[in-house]
Amino acid sequence: MEEYIDLSRDGGVQKRILQEGTGDETPSKGCSVSLHYTGTLDADGKKFDSSRDRNEPFQFNLGTGSVIKAFDIGVASMKLGEKCILRCAPKYAYGSSGSPPNIPPNATLNFELEILGWKGADLSPKSDGGIQRFILRSGTSRERPKGGDLVKIQLVGRHEGRVFEERDVEFCLDEGKEFGVVSGVEVALESFHKAETSRLVLKPQYAFGAEGNSEFGVPPNATVEYTVTLNDIEAVAERSMMSPDEMIAQAQLLREKATKYLKDEKHELALKLYNTALTYLIHKSEETDTMKLAIVLNKVLCHQKMHNHDEAKLWCVEALKIDSRNVKALYRQGMSNLALEDLDRALRDFSAVLEIEPENKAALNQASICKHKIKAYNDQQKKVFANMFTKFAQSDSKKAQEEQSRQPDVMKQKFGEWGDDEREHEPTRFEQENPDVIMLNDLHKQFRNM
Repeated sequence: MEEYIDLSRDGGVQKRILQEGTGDETPSKGCSVSLHYTGTLDADGKKFDSSRDRNEPFQFNLGTGSVIKAFDIGVASMKLGEKCILRCAPKYAYGSSGSPPNIPPNATLNFELEILGWKGADLSPKSDGGIQRFILRSGTSRERPKGGDLVKIQLVGRHEGRVFEERDVEFCLDEGKEFGVVSGVEVALESFHKAETSRLVLKPQYAFGAEGNSEFGVPPNATVEYTVTLNDIEAVAERSMMSPDEMIAQAQLLREKATKYLKDEKHELALKLYNTALTYLIHKSEETDTMKLAIVLNKVLCHQKMHNHDEAKLWCVEALKIDSRNVKALYRQGMSNLALEDLDRALRDFSAVLEIEPENKAALNQASICKHKIKAYNDQQKKVFANMFTKFAQSDSKKAQEEQSRQPDVMKQKFGEWGDDEREHEPTRFEQENPDVIMLNDLHKQFRNM
């Protein structure tokens, strides 16, 4: 029989393995774990709860405080498929309060556990499971990198077990793409602690996408794995420790780097750095407003070049909050409205530019294009409605003809002649002698015997 292992080092959480698990990996903090358990009181063996009895595996996020401390400690030590007994002292279970009515105060508990599997901690921005992290070695400090920090990492990339990339690389966080680092690794690094090693499972949208990577032999729409070690961080000073002048200087540095990426048509990189630069412009002044306006206008340009016109319009609004008569903001807003075929709004934007700068040739040209498109659209609509009314008239005429065709043709009958099916009596002598006379229902009785 296996001996109990002291997991908490004070005898409070002890584990006895009933069935060895497979592999070397164990779930790490943040993983979504699935398991079966049966809980009994150590004092008398009375069962107080069981997921097996419900035939419903229990799921929780490891290391987040959502379960008793003993579960977080014990489950973190288990391999896939392992079965064990977990003995939990009160301070690692329900303490002096217990959990009435089934668990009395200061109760030591025993849990029989079977771990069924786990998913990595979801680090994806949209919580879509696209970036899963499994911690292989915890970091040695609480320090984590942020945008703009220089990071030094080791990468090992795998696809279906084959290593396609292995290297050391250092770069400023937010500029990973320039150094061939996929977006999923860069996003995940913001959650790493210094000296941490983790395995990342990246879905295509956070790796090589629909194109794949022919150089690495990674096919389109492939899920890949990276083992990443964060070896060192050279952090930019915390904003809270900077003076207003230092913050402006840092924003200007980031702005210049971003503008270089913009000129090189590296729009995603430029946007990241512009966004980080804006976080340093928190002290309102004429200088910060001027720099913020320039950054926001360049963000608009990036989005337009990427054909993200809805996003570009949102940033135009931000620019106009700073300067409501800014010609570039009005003009670029007009260009996005024009691209979205919102012609009336686009014309208003270009007209607003011309109110400020009547000789602005670009605005004059775009206003002319808008008017031409609006006229063409109105002419087209007139034709559409004209054709529609013609079709309605033809349809009404056809319906009238069909209705008329269903009516009896009285001109084909002898006028005033009664058919046998219309008589309510045997023909009188008068009717026989005068068949062309119209007989009126209300009067025919008067003539019946004439």
